[in-house]
Amino acid sequence: MLADTPRPTVMTAQEIDDFLAVEFPQMQYGGKSFFIEEVRPLGARARMVYHERHIRPGGTISGPSMMSLADYTMYIALLAQIGPVALAVTTNLSINFLRKPARRDMLADCRIIKLGRRLAVGEVSLFSDGETDMAAHVVTTYSIPDRR
Repeated sequence: MLADTPRPTVMTAQEIDDFLAVEFPQMQYGGKSFFIEEVRPLGARARMVYHERHIRPGGTISGPSMMSLADYTMYIALLAQIGPVALAVTTNLSINFLRKPARRDMLADCRIIKLGRRLAVGEVSLFSDGETDMAAHVVTTYSIPDRR
C-alpha cells in the first residue's frame, strides 16, 4: 500500500504508549524522554525531550540520540498501521545530518512511503523545536514478521 492510499490507524497514541511501556520497559530507564505527539494514517510525530544524556561534546544532540528518535517514530507509525507487533524490526536506517540541532527538544515527523506485507519503508524529518529547517533526514526500512 502506498502513502497516497491512506487507511485508518488500528492503534491510538495512548495504546502504542501503553504497549511500549510493557514490551520495552528499558526505554524508561533514567526517566522517559521520548513522547508520542501524534499518530495518523501512515505517519506519526514524536518528541525527544532535551536532556544532557542526549548531548555530545560541544553541547549538541548526539547522532545516536537522533537516530533513536527517528527509529522510535517510524516504529510508532508502523504500529499505528499494523497493530501491536513487538517483533517488527529495523532492517535499515540511513541518516543525513543537515545542520547542528539547537539545544532544545527535538521533533520527528515520519511518513510511511511504502507499507507491504513484509517490509515498510519510511522517511523521518528531524527538527529542533521551534525551527523549520531540518536538522536531519532519515530513510528507514522495517521488517514485519509473518502474522499467521
